[in-house]
Amino acid sequence: MTTCLTFLSATAEETTGVFGDPFSLASGPLRTADSPHPGFPPYSLAVRGPSARCARTADALGLETVPEPALRDFDYGRWYGRTVADVVAEDPYGYSAWLTDPDAAPHGGESVRDLCERTARWLDALPSDTDRALAIVEPSVVRGALVHAFSVPARAFRHLDLPCPPAVVSLILRGDGWHVRYGHGSASEVHQATPDEPVSPARARPADRRTAGREYTGGTYGPVA
Repeated sequence: MTTCLTFLSATAEETTGVFGDPFSLASGPLRTADSPHPGFPPYSLAVRGPSARCARTADALGLETVPEPALRDFDYGRWYGRTVADVVAEDPYGYSAWLTDPDAAPHGGESVRDLCERTARWLDALPSDTDRALAIVEPSVVRGALVHAFSVPARAFRHLDLPCPPAVVSLILRGDGWHVRYGHGSASEVHQATPDEPVSPARARPADRRTAGREYTGGTYGPVA
């Protein structure tokens, strides 16, 4: 069976400037919906990261999802809730190590490798009868999934740029391995990747913001059919 797993990313530290989730469910939903957006197909599995912003994203799209602890953002340890600027001012060497060494965890939490391995274990444990699945997660989890799909070292994590949130990345598992499709945050893009569509196999090539909505075909990016 072919599995189509679509990741939809919420915002994170890169855009908020804060490590961890600065939002609270107490601030209310982004939008209340009684039923899923009509552009979304049915899913055999619909999960989200346990953070408040992932819950808010799911609520804004009118999607019923189940929290999945394995798809949580980094454990930022002592840095949680702090701004990037404060951390850089207090521990510039630690922050530099965090950006360059996949095994570094200067905050006392998780390293990049830790997150990548955790995400890979979840991907490998997907039920074999899963046909179409949706996961609303932090961008860090999407990158961790791409490291696994591309079979690249954990140090490639920082070079896998995503389109600005909400970004859509679909991983399609077939007999020859994972295939990757990039998209945007619209319902039509989430709907676009189907298990039966021809897509190019994952290759060890970082994504780029200019490639959003296009597909890697071995050397160049072309429009998604």
